[in-house]
Amino acid sequence: MQHNSHSVITRNEKETAYIGETLGKIIEPPMVIALKGSLGAGKTVFVRGAAKGLGVIEQVTSPTFVLLKNYRGRFPVYHFDYYRLYEADLEEAIGMGFEDYLPGDGIAFVEWAERLPSLIPTDFLEIFLELYFDNEGEKRRLTFVAHGYSATLAVKRLFSHLKLDTDRTLKL
Repeated sequence: MQHNSHSVITRNEKETAYIGETLGKIIEPPMVIALKGSLGAGKTVFVRGAAKGLGVIEQVTSPTFVLLKNYRGRFPVYHFDYYRLYEADLEEAIGMGFEDYLPGDGIAFVEWAERLPSLIPTDFLEIFLELYFDNEGEKRRLTFVAHGYSATLAVKRLFSHLKLDTDRTLKL
């Protein structure tokens, strides 16, 4: 694990959304958040929570087929899903104006960011979501990796608001 990374373990979707909501309450634009993890790891659940923390009233759903959804909260919220895109689709993504939102004037959440890494700026927050099972059941490990000054501040602020057990499990 990198020195600028911090992890937390959640036991259910409610806790994953709570961490997103907490982040949403403390982040400031412009910010790009790159979400990485397998199908079902909780990327959209996390974004839904973050959008709530950012004051978005609308129901947040995965933009898999439309690629980008815009929401209005305290700041503009851009929700990307690169699941169906690859680096070979870079010109198409640029033609659609994606780079205008990264970082843009708001908060951009990019699911499957590893599919088009060249569109992600150098100052961003990377979140790895890992779904796993242990003797207590389903869990998720969320690892936050800060790239740049703004992302480092966001991670520090987030973890100052979270209560964690000694095993890094969230305490609500």
